[in-house]
Amino acid sequence: MFLSTYENKLDKKGRVSVPASFRSHLSNLGYNGVVCFPSFNNQSIEAWPQDRIEKISNSIDSLNPFEEKRDYFATSVLSESINLQFDNEGRISLTRKLIKHAKIKNSMIFVGQGKTFQIWEPTLFEKFKVNSKKKANINRASLKWEHQLNK
Repeated sequence: MFLSTYENKLDKKGRVSVPASFRSHLSNLGYNGVVCFPSFNNQSIEAWPQDRIEKISNSIDSLNPFEEKRDYFATSVLSESINLQFDNEGRISLTRKLIKHAKIKNSMIFVGQGKTFQIWEPTLFEKFKVNSKKKANINRASLKWEHQLNK
């Protein structure tokens, strides 16, 4: 899983080191990179393993081929996605489009989201985190545990 938060700096060539634990998890899944796209929920970069992108692609493909929603999702996620491979030092090169979307200047926060992670400009993430904690507290009753009986 992708857990915790890490801050890293963008180098002069537009590269950033992905946290070692995130790279290790991706490697264990059989990947030497990550698929990134601009979030349409907030001003961050979504970073997903290839299999997760394939699941969303399959979900989009299951919609009626002539339904507008299919085009909306394909355009918002798939057409904006880029497969970024790790270099020998575990870095990825973020595109100008991704950097601009997330308003990243020189440092960024890698935010574990379980099966995915996000990349944020630090100040924007702090604001989002404060708001998220308030909303999580208000909505805490909707988070349910799955109870399994031991046999």
